[in-house]
Amino acid sequence: MVPWVDSTVAQWSAEARWLRWLTFIWLGGGLLILFSASYAVAVAEHGYGLHYVMVQLLWAVIGLVVFNRIVHTSLDRLLKGSGIVLLILVGLVALTLIPTLGVTVNGATRWLPLGPFMIQPSELIKPCLVLQGARLFGRWPQLTWATRLTWLGVFTAILGLILMQPNLSTAAICGLTLWLIALAAGLPYTYLWLTAGGGLLTAGISISLKTYQRQRIVSFLNPWADPGDQGYQLVQSLLAIGSGGLWGQGFGLSQQKLYSLPIQYTDFIFAVFAEEFGFVGCLVLLMLLAGYASVALLVALRLQHPLHRLVAVGAMVVLVGQSLLNMGVATGVLPTTGLPFPLLSYGGSSMVASLATAALLVRAAREINLTEPVAIQDRAKPKLREGVSLRVMDGGHLLS
Repeated sequence: MVPWVDSTVAQWSAEARWLRWLTFIWLGGGLLILFSASYAVAVAEHGYGLHYVMVQLLWAVIGLVVFNRIVHTSLDRLLKGSGIVLLILVGLVALTLIPTLGVTVNGATRWLPLGPFMIQPSELIKPCLVLQGARLFGRWPQLTWATRLTWLGVFTAILGLILMQPNLSTAAICGLTLWLIALAAGLPYTYLWLTAGGGLLTAGISISLKTYQRQRIVSFLNPWADPGDQGYQLVQSLLAIGSGGLWGQGFGLSQQKLYSLPIQYTDFIFAVFAEEFGFVGCLVLLMLLAGYASVALLVALRLQHPLHRLVAVGAMVVLVGQSLLNMGVATGVLPTTGLPFPLLSYGGSSMVASLATAALLVRAAREINLTEPVAIQDRAKPKLREGVSLRVMDGGHLLS
């Protein structure tokens, strides 16, 4: 129940121990950044500056319990049960589209009420997609076309339901994760290029039909053309990042988060980080992500089991890839989308899903010790007394 106190850690592979502590460092730093980014807003909205941090801490505890459970469960067992859990979560995503059940925030219906809290099934589905994607594409040559098409249909339905919320950014990261897992599995390039083309076509159709998505693309290309409306979020994010300079304003001293920067504790939390810690702090964060990705790739290279290797690749894409996409949005490299920064942005579903995904990566690293061949110790051979011969049957003949 307490992940950072574990007597079995000494028996883990070195990569598993590194990933475990890198995850804890990432989580701890994220809570500190959230404290700084959300304090002023929490005072204004709830009269209590620690409101968002305390709620996030509650979800982090739940996520850590899930984390600890996953790292102590066989990856083969997790792979076998991923299909059922995925189908349950697909049903929850579909429930968000029912007007009486789904909760709409900022024009998107992505949440379901759970008592005083709200959950976002499209976030919780990510670790299950990693597992089921690895299970499908890792066994692709052995499966019949009926099984292949069934699960490809399920994946398509998932992406379609998420797009209907609408949630283009989450659909994009889920689709990209599945595509990269298929690429790592060695599927024919013809299938991959056709899938990529279909995904781009679907995104183009979604953008053409959704006015707000089209406006985001236009404002991304030139946010200064309409800095007071469509380009407002990106302009304020760029001003916050530019204000950080080399060393930053200092922890808790961001000015943009007080007056101008919108949704500063979720989608644009990186802008607050950049303003407070500057260019040097951003380099440290990038080094953390690079180190995390490097260890994850090392795990994938060392694993012998193909499905385990694909799980490591998929988990790395979800955590590191989504982080880089969030940074790209905040810096104006990518169009503005509602994509959280794993383990930094406020959100219970994102926190639980991110820790579950990190646990899959740690568990995959633990499997290294289990898949490597174990040397058989030579047992003491029976000593023969002088004058005694040993006879062995070979094809019906006696050999002395």
